[in-house]
Amino acid sequence: MNKQKIIPSVNSIRAGIQAMKDDTQFTNDRLRWISNAKGFVITMFRLAIILGICYVILGPVIGIISSSFFSDADSYNPMVYLIPQEPTLHRYKLAAQYLWYWKTMGSSLLYSATLMILQVVMCSMVGYGFARFNFPFKKVLFACVVVMIVIPTNTIMLPLYTTFTRFDVFGIIQAATGSPVNLMSTPVPMYILTAFCCGLRSGLYIYIFNQFFRGLPKEIEEAAFVDGAGTLYTYFRIMLVNALPSVITVAIFSMVWQYNDTFYANLFLIKEEIIISKRISSITGSISNIEKILDPNILELYLDAGIVLVMLPIIIIYVALQKQFIEGVERSGIVG
Repeated sequence: MNKQKIIPSVNSIRAGIQAMKDDTQFTNDRLRWISNAKGFVITMFRLAIILGICYVILGPVIGIISSSFFSDADSYNPMVYLIPQEPTLHRYKLAAQYLWYWKTMGSSLLYSATLMILQVVMCSMVGYGFARFNFPFKKVLFACVVVMIVIPTNTIMLPLYTTFTRFDVFGIIQAATGSPVNLMSTPVPMYILTAFCCGLRSGLYIYIFNQFFRGLPKEIEEAAFVDGAGTLYTYFRIMLVNALPSVITVAIFSMVWQYNDTFYANLFLIKEEIIISKRISSITGSISNIEKILDPNILELYLDAGIVLVMLPIIIIYVALQKQFIEGVERSGIVG
């Protein structure tokens, strides 16, 4: 009689345990489903944000590239939006002709590349000095570097203009020649500013190099000094080699910003034959006067083709150095 009572109770306990396991499994499956649904919603939200940002950034560029292939008929056809029905390369041919494309592009790239090399060398040396050496007024001078990043260049355009209109060094030039030198209409002011780390975005580049060099262990330099290496040898052969990610990042930024710059080019009256970004602004006027094209809609198509031609070298540089650029941004002082 006791056995019969015990057996049902054991069976009921087993049934209860199985029911609890089933409930636990159901709860786990439900939580897993909720977690997956939550992850899916977050992923879709991130995707929507990324696509929206990409559209805002790339939308105008895609429109310019598409319009540059439009024929006259496509321009007047209200049914044509992005994909031309009668694509043509005539816009590029005429735009390249009036841009003096290959000659101006070569001069512009040479100008930007030389400034970039000078900027990388000088800003890296200044950043290394701030990161490794102690000297009087170090904090004050670094604060000046930060001020260079914050203050807009428009606020100092008048002093820059007057300085290089009547350029002199402690009165030496005037004493030797009788009058200061006018450096306008030449790229010399840009080279002088860049050599003294006052050029385009130089404050930002000094900050990037300073942050990167501060993250490198001092044991590298100490080992080099023990082996008899001097300061310059250690900097150029060891530290600058280890700072390659920052060098690539600054080089790409400098090349692109120098190539696209029009503020300093207009301020110092640098000729259009040297900077292609200035010549693009006059392409519609040249085509309108010489080719007798007066329709502003058609002139805008030639301008779009010229813009694409100007953007092409920068796009090639980004594509070729994409991997190194991303690694350099991650390891430099821009983030973190």
